[in-house]
Amino acid sequence: MTEHDNHRNPLPVGVGIALLAAILFGVSTPFAKLLLGNTPPVLLAGLLYLGSGLGLSVLYFTRRTAEEAPLSRADLPWLAGAILFGGIVAPVLLMLGLKNTPGSSASLLLNLEGVCTSLLAWFVFKENFDRRIALGMALIVGGGLVLSWQGLGGFSLPLGSLAIAGACLCWGIDNNLTQKVSASNPYQVAAIKGAVAGAVNLTIALALGAKFPAMSQIGGAMLVGFLGYGLSLAFFVLALRHVGTARTGAYFSLAPFVGAIVSLVLLHDPIGPQFLVAAALMAAGVWLHLSEKHSHDHRHERLVHSHRHTHDAHHQHTHPPGVDPTEPHTHEHVHEPMTHSHPHFPDIHHRHNHST
Repeated sequence: MTEHDNHRNPLPVGVGIALLAAILFGVSTPFAKLLLGNTPPVLLAGLLYLGSGLGLSVLYFTRRTAEEAPLSRADLPWLAGAILFGGIVAPVLLMLGLKNTPGSSASLLLNLEGVCTSLLAWFVFKENFDRRIALGMALIVGGGLVLSWQGLGGFSLPLGSLAIAGACLCWGIDNNLTQKVSASNPYQVAAIKGAVAGAVNLTIALALGAKFPAMSQIGGAMLVGFLGYGLSLAFFVLALRHVGTARTGAYFSLAPFVGAIVSLVLLHDPIGPQFLVAAALMAAGVWLHLSEKHSHDHRHERLVHSHRHTHDAHHQHTHPPGVDPTEPHTHEHVHEPMTHSHPHFPDIHHRHNHST
């Protein structure tokens, strides 16, 4: 039996959260550039990540995010894999690549993260996409390439470029593995990832002989890290929950454009044709995503999990004794099999297959 429901389109919620993550990260970039003058890059990365981990840990342990579901034992392998690839292997590969790659090449190659994230989501983790979404992603990434293009003169030997591409692949794996734990407390997830990445980068920096800057710069870096890396990552995890990995990655790819806008004001960078072309490409890509309409009969298999929710059409369940019925609330609940049709996106409840 097929049930047709009039569901509120979830896209604005997920898109808004993903864009907020991109804005926070994009704004942090020019501020990090200001801090970079007296701080080695790897040490600065460690301080930024450490600030994110410590700041989000304070939020988590003061119970200000208690309404979210904590990580479960089943989440730990996915989180460990995300930390390994995104917090340990990727920064090391990036550091090795930057040693042998000019900045012009590096800026272009770092745009591969969005590509790797989407390709893995689509072809390895089987997340749904169509030509419209693929074209939108291509336009957004193309805008990032235009924005970071500095000419052909800086391309280097393949090994450095391959190392940076490998770092982007690792971050793509990280993003897809993090989607597997996106039902859990995003602040807890981001705090753990930030703390581990911060410890790894600080260890690498100190091993390379880096010296800590003045306390004011340390404090500034950790504050920027909390806002631009910590809260941004927490919102990124929330967006994964709502719209899936590839779409979240596409919106997050707008971060360089946001950083460029802030640089225009903060660092008085000039506006040129390159900026305007990038803006047009990214705007077109975002429009393709925003105007997406995906609706068909689909079947939900039985699913048991825990996350913050309200009692919409997907959450019609009874409560065990002791559960506060006030909504939204969090508890382990069962989704019984059902078939219906409504507009949807590859969120944590819609990871079904699509017939060709």
